[in-house]
Amino acid sequence: MYYPVSSLLIEFLILSVVNREDSYGYEISQTVKLAASIKESTLYPILRKLEQSGFLTTYNQEFQGRNRKYYSITDAGRKQLVYLEEEWNTYKDTIDGIIEGRLKS
Repeated sequence: MYYPVSSLLIEFLILSVVNREDSYGYEISQTVKLAASIKESTLYPILRKLEQSGFLTTYNQEFQGRNRKYYSITDAGRKQLVYLEEEWNTYKDTIDGIIEGRLKS
């Protein structure tokens, strides 16, 4: 993708992914990479921040003899997701308005 992506947008994407179903880091990163060119070294600090903020919880589950750390959204995370979605829609509508000529200074 050509357009830069902020860490807040990555948080929004992560919460959106985990809201659909619990997921593990690699799976989350593959989905987020559809919109943002990020590395795991960028993703995991954001996942930790979301967990420390109370938006995500984690649990381990065995998969093919190894433990995977899964992320699950909390009620606070769902509220944050609603807030970020409202902010995104406002931002997107503003950008579309400028591009389409509906908004002028």
